Amino acid sequence: MKHDLHTVKRAINGDAEAFEELLFKEEKMLYYKALSYVGKKEDALDAIQETTYNAFLAIGKLRNPEYFSTWLFRILIRECYRLLKERDQTIPYEESELLKRLDRKQDEEIDSFHLSEALSMLNTSYQTSIILFYYHDLSIKDISEVMEKPVSTVKTNLRRARKKLKNELERSYKLNEKVT
Repeated sequence: MKHDLHTVKRAINGDAEAFEELLFKEEKMLYYKALSYVGKKEDALDAIQETTYNAFLAIGKLRNPEYFSTWLFRILIRECYRLLKERDQTIPYEESELLKRLDRKQDEEIDSFHLSEALSMLNTSYQTSIILFYYHDLSIKDISEVMEKPVSTVKTNLRRARKKLKNELERSYKLNEKVT
């Protein structure tokens, strides 16, 4: 969402009303994004509250006012990830969307149950990397910041996760072909 740069600059300079105005414009986006990550209304609201608090404390450090929305969204992602990590959960995903993005060349006949099962076999770091990269369209650098891991680790996680998913899905197809 494009914001009035003057309002963003006022918020950066400590104007609480300007900051509040910016948050009201982002209200729906924050809620739906948080909900897509954490899955529960209460957790989404907690994440938004922490995001707002952290953003208010850090707004003075925002260097590029034109990227306010991106900056706020990254704080939200980090907060959702922290919340999930505390609860030792994984980030939810929409299976149909993830299927399309994993391998656009493959037929979409893959049963979502098989994908869900294959994803559940991955460790949490692999799951999170795959979901943030394919479903949430985050760059490897952004994933690295969200997960607080080096870029090279994220790349390795993605490569290994893809390989494991591919092997598991192929194995699943072979078993299904024998059964049917």
